[in-house]
Amino acid sequence: MSHRLGRPGRGSRTSPLRLARARPGAAFSFTFDGRTLPALPGQTVAAALWSSGVTSWRTTRGTGDPRGVFCGIGVCFDCLVTVDGRPNQRACLVPVEPGTEVRTQEGTGQEGTAREEGTGQEGTAGQEGTGHGG
Repeated sequence: MSHRLGRPGRGSRTSPLRLARARPGAAFSFTFDGRTLPALPGQTVAAALWSSGVTSWRTTRGTGDPRGVFCGIGVCFDCLVTVDGRPNQRACLVPVEPGTEVRTQEGTGQEGTAREEGTGQEGTAGQEGTGHGG
């Protein structure tokens, strides 16, 4: 018995889109750090960035090390970006929409807030230090 998809004995492969009878909507654009990039309906910000070859979109607050997707399910907080002016958005969870403005997040994404100015007050900063160099 063949494990291939398609008609038995024919050796042909059927694409997953065809099997699911999926008909993706038309591509649209969003911006990342001022660059216009394409996306498809249903993609997360992370998926759309990866599709365009972008693999890093945040730097850590202490050392400035680059970060992108680590877990891909919203647990690790490594993929934080600023979306439409809102910092600390997890790129692996936020759906990209036409016209979305995504920016690289530097450190906590709270530049100019009390936390960044050294008062010790907590803002809405993301979590770092999850055990894998964050």
